[in-house]
Amino acid sequence: MTLTANDPSRKSWLNVPQDSDFPIQNIPFGVFITKDDVITIGTRIGNYAIDLGALQQLNYFEGIELTDDMFMQDTLNDFISDGKKTWRLVRNRIADIFDSNNPELRDNDKHKEVVIFNIEDVEMQLPVLIGDYTDFYSSREHATNVGKMFRDPDNALLPNWLHIPVGYHGRSSTIVPSGIPVHRPNGQTLPPGETQPVFGPSKRVDFELEMAFITTDANIMGEPIPVDEAEDHIFGMVLFNDWSARDIQKWEYVPLGPFLAKNFASSVSPWIVTLDALEPFRASGPEQNDPKPLEYLQQEGEHAFDIKLQVAIAPEDGEETVISNSNFKYMYWSMAQQLAHHTVNGCRVNSGDLMGSGTISGPTPDSFGSMLELTWGGQNPLKLSDGTERKFIEDGDTVIMRGYCQNDNIRIGFGEVSSKLLPPFSKK
Repeated sequence: MTLTANDPSRKSWLNVPQDSDFPIQNIPFGVFITKDDVITIGTRIGNYAIDLGALQQLNYFEGIELTDDMFMQDTLNDFISDGKKTWRLVRNRIADIFDSNNPELRDNDKHKEVVIFNIEDVEMQLPVLIGDYTDFYSSREHATNVGKMFRDPDNALLPNWLHIPVGYHGRSSTIVPSGIPVHRPNGQTLPPGETQPVFGPSKRVDFELEMAFITTDANIMGEPIPVDEAEDHIFGMVLFNDWSARDIQKWEYVPLGPFLAKNFASSVSPWIVTLDALEPFRASGPEQNDPKPLEYLQQEGEHAFDIKLQVAIAPEDGEETVISNSNFKYMYWSMAQQLAHHTVNGCRVNSGDLMGSGTISGPTPDSFGSMLELTWGGQNPLKLSDGTERKFIEDGDTVIMRGYCQNDNIRIGFGEVSSKLLPPFSKK
């Protein structure tokens, strides 16, 4: 099926600022509450939120097989379950409805009043009910940096790292949308030079610059997903801040890996950008010849995506300072390889499952994806624009992540995921 929604020459009758992440070629999907307290599935063009539930009730999706309440729900799970053919039909139809040459909605003020909202007038929600969440560890640069800091600088990568997309199962209950603040976690740490742990607030709260992909119902239990079919089961992507408490993590991660250091919070951007919208931005990933992956992980062609990423810190009541510029194309293991490996043992993957990329670090110090690396474990503090320094994230700081793709024709972006760190939770 032709991706007519991706036509770079298409213009919308809605006003779209020149540098917008959300031109008519994007058409992401999300969930929001309107100013009338109605929760609905929607999309975004420019600075307008579009109520797809209202569009469906007004018969704008006539001819596409959808359940009557497909877009009048509080999650995208059912829509995602309908599969790639339906996603494409709906995206193409939305592009046609808002095309500058189509008067059907453009000239119907009564319909526009119930369909279109200013983005400032809606409250974004978590777009899917996340049943399961897996976090990978797929940036070679990040894994090498961590290995140099905590293990042997000459043998930074563990022996399995170049053979398998390493991952672990995280906790979905504390994944929150952009704008929801996060509390500094309490836990056990082992102070330097001590032999007994202490309990208290983490002193080394960190962000992790990640992206995540959302899956559809991909398989039945026992069925592996071939690597060359994996992308058919990926609905789209979000920005992902996988908060970490480095001091808690250092004490607890042997022998089973992250636990309390990771499960206290993860923040996602509210708009899911489809893999179809990202199609023009495919890129070649890193070479995988030394060693070559096992056969079930081997793939040809371009399976990376050129997504420019940025991290900024804004202190309370202060200006933000950009501290990192990176790119998703640096990831060693592709999303397809991650999903193929995840299911090669027969693990079932469902609609709305979220797969974190792992921290995305580039080859240069200004492209590292965590404070752990940017300050090299706190040894080299970062200076913010207000003159203060940071080794890790302080209470009152807001961490802002942005991401977009751009070529000569269009810019497709994700908006941002922004979350403020609060002091430890205290019951009032």
